[in-house]
Amino acid sequence: MRKNSIKNTRINGEVQKVLSTLIGREIKDPRINPMTSVVAVEVSPDLKTAKVYISVLGDKESKASTLLGLKSASSFMRGQLARTINLRNTPELTFVIDNTIEYGVHMSNLIDEVNKKSVEHNMDNDSKEDNSKEDNSGEEDLDADDN
Repeated sequence: MRKNSIKNTRINGEVQKVLSTLIGREIKDPRINPMTSVVAVEVSPDLKTAKVYISVLGDKESKASTLLGLKSASSFMRGQLARTINLRNTPELTFVIDNTIEYGVHMSNLIDEVNKKSVEHNMDNDSKEDNSKEDNSGEEDLDADDN
């Protein structure tokens, strides 16, 4: 089975859905942040291992404790995964912190700041141009009277 085959893609999606439900509803470990979401899952073609990319809303300490809580609950989740999804092999779960959502939010904020400064700069330039046009129009009238 190829890594990005249709079957593998369906398995990745199904495992992601089941793990999201388990983390959100069934695991009661206080170390796991309630704002934890499963971003993606990559199950190997031989179904032996799976990388689970998670996103945690919080500081570094919260992320580290969530990762520890998930690692300790991985055997429970693997058992629930075996009961829920009928696979030849139930993959061993490896959890990885995914910071792409936070990075995207950060980049969006930076873009908003640049746009805001650009609008303010353009408004300042427009008001300066209006003032200079008013000053120049008065000078042109005086020059016309001299002739």
